[in-house]
Amino acid sequence: MDIRLRDQFISLWTKYFGSTDLPITFYFSNGTGNAEIVAHSTTWNCLICELGKVRKGQSLAFSANSISCGGCKRYTGYNTEMNPTFRYFLSYGIEGKVRGERYKISPEVVDETQKNLIKLPSEGKNLIFKRWDKLTEKDEPDVVIFFAQPEVLSGLFTLANFDQVDPQGVITQFSPGCGSIIHFPYLEKDKENPKCILGMFDPSARPCVPTNTLSFSIPSKRFEKIIGYMEDTFLITPTWDKVKQRFM
Repeated sequence: MDIRLRDQFISLWTKYFGSTDLPITFYFSNGTGNAEIVAHSTTWNCLICELGKVRKGQSLAFSANSISCGGCKRYTGYNTEMNPTFRYFLSYGIEGKVRGERYKISPEVVDETQKNLIKLPSEGKNLIFKRWDKLTEKDEPDVVIFFAQPEVLSGLFTLANFDQVDPQGVITQFSPGCGSIIHFPYLEKDKENPKCILGMFDPSARPCVPTNTLSFSIPSKRFEKIIGYMEDTFLITPTWDKVKQRFM
């Protein structure tokens, strides 16, 4: 990690976005990145809820044993096997046996959505989360994740599209909250022109984030370019000054 880039962004973020939350980052590693190791979980937990600590400045290292949610294990690559009841859990359930979340119309539709899920290369590795200002020169983040309100999202969205011809420089994928900030942005990171992912629409994850907050995930390769042109964009105009008044 280039510390100068880290500090440059912090300065620019403070200038144009005030005291709004800095983003968090993640990467897979054989080590712990000097982050606190999350203990083996014997009860169900939601990774998105745990990330509230990271947003406050605590660095965390997750392993396959740290994550007890079956869906999260799949979207982080720690377990590709799907529980036979998952197709019912995500659809209409099984009376008296499995609660149905009713996110999909039928188990068959669930099957199709899971058929081509790409496994992330996480086997034997830790999933390291750090807030941007906690990164050191030894860290190499794969994805930068913002949790932000609509006005801030409007700025991030416009920044992400500033140098793009393709109107779909930002996309949204149907997935659990962890899929929208980990799985799909990670798959974008090595592409020639990686896309940003707008997410956190998952009703199950919503209780773990503040109201009026969505996620905006940017592959690091793309994020570095955005930092480079921030001061040539709408951020220096009176238009953005008016928007800033709504959250600063």
